[in-house]
Amino acid sequence: MTPKSTRLHHRNLPLLLLQARERVLSHFRPLLNANGVTDQQWRIVRVLYEVPSLEPREIVELCNISSPSMAGVLARMEELGLVARRRLPHDQRRVRVSLTARARAMAARMAPQIDATYRRIEQKIGAEFSARLQQSLDQLLATLAAQAPRRSDGAAPTEIGRRRRTRRRASGRRSRSPVQQLSEGRSYEQA
Repeated sequence: MTPKSTRLHHRNLPLLLLQARERVLSHFRPLLNANGVTDQQWRIVRVLYEVPSLEPREIVELCNISSPSMAGVLARMEELGLVARRRLPHDQRRVRVSLTARARAMAARMAPQIDATYRRIEQKIGAEFSARLQQSLDQLLATLAAQAPRRSDGAAPTEIGRRRRTRRRASGRRSRSPVQQLSEGRSYEQA
């Protein structure tokens, strides 16, 4: 009896994506370090720079930071004077997070340097390749989100969003959430 081959037939796509992420981030880390922010903190600053305030669960979704980690990151950012949290008057259990004036000034100061870093990366890999890569990643994310496996509680990850949209329609509100606006507008990038 011959043993079955344990050789895998596909390249490790998650590992390749992690390696690509690390290579890209290596171009941004000196700038982040010089401004005293971590990658996770910058992701939050960048999102809140485009949307004035969000609830933590929306930040979790946009920034790909786990919910348990988010609590600690936001607490540290509040200590550093980068974010402010305020309870919603109609529901004291809910909180909105926004950037402080200090964080907005930091983001405005960093923006030209971030843009220059993107230009340097694009010069290395080519503008056409950069555009194709971003389109391919958008397509990958959209395709896999549409076919996402069910969570352990039985709900599809997008089912919660569908329930919220259904409730908004039932209440007569048709506006898109900030998360949907950023996702659809493609204005947010991770670095």
